[in-house]
Amino acid sequence: MRINELIDDNETLASFCAQMSASPYVTIDTEFIRDRTYWPRLCLVQLANHDIARAIDPLAKGIDLSPLAELLANQNVIKVFHAARQDVEIFVNQNEVVPSPMFDTQIAAMVCGFGDSVGYDRLVEKLAGARVDKGSRFTDWSRRPLSDKQIGYALDDVTHLLSVYEALCRQLEKSDRALWLEEEMAVLTSTETYIQSPDQVWKRLKIRSRNPQYLGVAKEIAAWREREAQRRDMPRGHILKDEAIQEIAAEMPETINNLGRLRSVSKGLAEGSAGNEILTAIKRGKNLPKNEVPQPAAQVVLPRGLGPLIDLLKVLLKTNCEAHDVAQKLVATVSDLERIAADDNADVSALRGWRKEIFGNDALDLKHGRLAMTAKGKRVELIRTG
Repeated sequence: MRINELIDDNETLASFCAQMSASPYVTIDTEFIRDRTYWPRLCLVQLANHDIARAIDPLAKGIDLSPLAELLANQNVIKVFHAARQDVEIFVNQNEVVPSPMFDTQIAAMVCGFGDSVGYDRLVEKLAGARVDKGSRFTDWSRRPLSDKQIGYALDDVTHLLSVYEALCRQLEKSDRALWLEEEMAVLTSTETYIQSPDQVWKRLKIRSRNPQYLGVAKEIAAWREREAQRRDMPRGHILKDEAIQEIAAEMPETINNLGRLRSVSKGLAEGSAGNEILTAIKRGKNLPKNEVPQPAAQVVLPRGLGPLIDLLKVLLKTNCEAHDVAQKLVATVSDLERIAADDNADVSALRGWRKEIFGNDALDLKHGRLAMTAKGKRVELIRTG
């Protein structure tokens, strides 16, 4: 494989992306920083096929990333990432399009039995027979010039990823689980995953109250914070902490003076231009039409005495996932198990599709006495009783 210098001019970038477009698949990774900004600042893009690996400098003066955007949208080239979500978020914010078609080796590894959220280092060691150099892991990728060592470190991620991708494809074909992966990739390839309306960000808050006015105020303050964070390109928490939103929603102050007295709101924030905007948002939230008031997910109240059954379902989940060599996280959550224990027709993914085949049916049989579990040596065995 030929590895060259950093691409920082438009002619070389266009030529390189044209070369990549002739490949059936390319591996991609990014380096970015976002600790002091709302939007991630893209600092480096690495791509590789079996002939060449290069790093693109998106901070280079006058650089036009249109050829890269065209490559990401090219339907004839599979874009291979590891733990793609943050990388894809950057490209969606830039191009408003999710790279497609796409393959995430972390998700594929979970489908193939490598455990929950398996790390890149482990996959490289296991499937590529190589070790990842961690020496430049904490590099400030926004500083220029980048050293040969830094560029080499960044390119290692995409060169090793080629072998990881190919090994996972062989395992998926051998186990006939390609459809499982497609189902898991559906969320990752949806634009809605990365672009969320400010009016919907209240869902990230841990809201305990079901008071309509509280909910309305929390929704409007969260939306104001999101817009302000975007406008100023600052992290949400630098504008207003989550606990401040909760306190404002609980107290609903009507004056600047009362707003400034809240424990989680600084006097400077209250008395600045933001103070009046927050008061306006409070008033708007208190008077939201009924159909616009947030509706938190209904709390599942479990009948008494289900604890032992839920514990049995946890054992069954672990047993069946080990038997089928698939990560538990993909099959069912603790919340899913609780709902299955309470309701045979619970609306959970564990009772649909391939998950039902490898776990859901057994879960219902265990619940109704048609399946038992016993220990035999170091193993748990399932016994059909009806």
